[in-house]
Amino acid sequence: MRSTRRNAALAAAVAAAATATLLVPGVSGATSGAAAPAAGDPDVRAVCADRRPEQADPGAYGMQLDGTFRHPALTPVDEESEHPFPGRRAEYDTRSYIKNMKVEAAYEGADFTPDYFHTWQNVVDFDGRRYLFQYDRSEGRVYDITDVKKVKVVEKLSREDVGGDETRANGDWAAHDYWGASTIQWSEKLDAYVMVQSFESKRQISELSDHPPLDKYNNPDGVRKLREKPGLKGFKVYRLDGPRKKDWKLLATVSTDATQADPLRSDPAAAQQGSGSIDVPHWAGGRYMFIATAPDDTYSGTEYPTNLHSAGYQSWDMSDPAHPRLLDTWHLPGQRTGEDAAYRKNPRCGNRTSWMGARMPLFLPKPVEKGGRYAFAAMGGYGLTVLDVSDPSDLRTVAHLDLPASVAGTEGDNIDVSQYEKTGMIYYSGYPLTEDCYEPYKDVYQIDVRDPARPRVVGALPRPVPPRTAGFADYCQRRGSFGPKRTGYYTNPGRHDAGLLGYGFYNAGVQFFDVSDPAAPEIAAYFVPKAYGRDTADYAYGNQTHGVYVEWDRNIAWALTNHGIYALSSKVLGKPDLDRPAKPFRTSEF
Repeated sequence: MRSTRRNAALAAAVAAAATATLLVPGVSGATSGAAAPAAGDPDVRAVCADRRPEQADPGAYGMQLDGTFRHPALTPVDEESEHPFPGRRAEYDTRSYIKNMKVEAAYEGADFTPDYFHTWQNVVDFDGRRYLFQYDRSEGRVYDITDVKKVKVVEKLSREDVGGDETRANGDWAAHDYWGASTIQWSEKLDAYVMVQSFESKRQISELSDHPPLDKYNNPDGVRKLREKPGLKGFKVYRLDGPRKKDWKLLATVSTDATQADPLRSDPAAAQQGSGSIDVPHWAGGRYMFIATAPDDTYSGTEYPTNLHSAGYQSWDMSDPAHPRLLDTWHLPGQRTGEDAAYRKNPRCGNRTSWMGARMPLFLPKPVEKGGRYAFAAMGGYGLTVLDVSDPSDLRTVAHLDLPASVAGTEGDNIDVSQYEKTGMIYYSGYPLTEDCYEPYKDVYQIDVRDPARPRVVGALPRPVPPRTAGFADYCQRRGSFGPKRTGYYTNPGRHDAGLLGYGFYNAGVQFFDVSDPAAPEIAAYFVPKAYGRDTADYAYGNQTHGVYVEWDRNIAWALTNHGIYALSSKVLGKPDLDRPAKPFRTSEF
């Protein structure tokens, strides 16, 4: 009954989302006149009056008498500060909790922690051995994971000796080069793995700040410095002849900057426009690839105070991986400079907080080459869009769904489509950016798209709850960030099990949801590791389990944390294979 009431409330919230005002008390609404450029830059748009949220009243959120946590309704960008409340633990929790899972192996320390806050993963198989890549730009690791209980580091890449400066070469990297978010698939044409790496604007920057007077709206010097930074905005294509960097063979360097005369012959040592290709490109090894990108600086419709671009999507012909060819570019009205009337309709306009635009590429339940027709777009404050991609040279909007505002934090960047072919359900989520639950909770929405022209929210996955032995009633009390990250990536080896979703959930560890009955989703298993390890920097204690990567063909889940990696098995996954896989991974299965 409780879940029924909650889902009814969610439906009401969705219905109200399009008309919500998000106004700070005492602050006027959107301007009615022409847009004024901020910071002296025509593509930093102040379309609506500044109505950024104030700090939440401490009495308006916190632990309730029934042991639940009430989240603040609206907060500003505030990732750096603590927000203690009565009932929050004084220290970070160093215990772990587990249900229906087993830790097969644990690997801790710097060799297994390329970055405290986020990493990408891929699997490749060479000569009967399985390798796991874990990386974040200049920091990368290659592990031999053939024997799950005896993982070996076979390569470590870094720029620590030059202070992480990507404009400088060192023993591992050429100037302006790094390891971008990648998809790796088998190319029948080349009879080899092909890796497509995204090259995008760096999100953690020093030129701008989240708050005035150093945010993009008030800091013309910072904006100018960002515009002038050199580097490729686009993607690179490599042939892989082995698991180590020395085995990469560069096939193509492609700029997504629409102002370039030839995207295959740009200068990465010069400044380029737009965002570049964002996060893992969607390519299954066939003809068509889809990426998230802002092709130039006019793709500017976002409120986020340190982000200059609002990404849409592009389709590319990858028939010849050495010569990718652009097919089409798509965006929503309001995303580009000059589309102010459309932008003004969004209730987030002027809040100087919301990320608006794509953070990940399109999500396809089935490749176009295998008969796939629909793709789903998660666009932060712009909500969900359904696209018809059956003709990749003509991307067409099928339907759009506004979702309830959830400010601050990332409002929507991930869609799990693994259940779509069987149940018609997709699972849409954002993720938290603050600690101590100082933002609205990030629900994982169940969206029924059996009729792609009429997507509708029909529920949400249950909120993880700590075991009674934990000594606290809600994960908000545990300290750190709490909420869903992602269910890994479509590049995982093997076929995604029907009815099972595994999310990295920050301070709630890895949570596996049984969604085989969409009307009654439940948490089937979890592993919540300690909050930090012996080598974790204290500023990263709150960023705990930020990823999960499942080997569906071996029934092993890898938890990626701020102190190392864990190999997990569970009866909900099936009997684990702790030795070499029965067959090598070649191409993603759907």
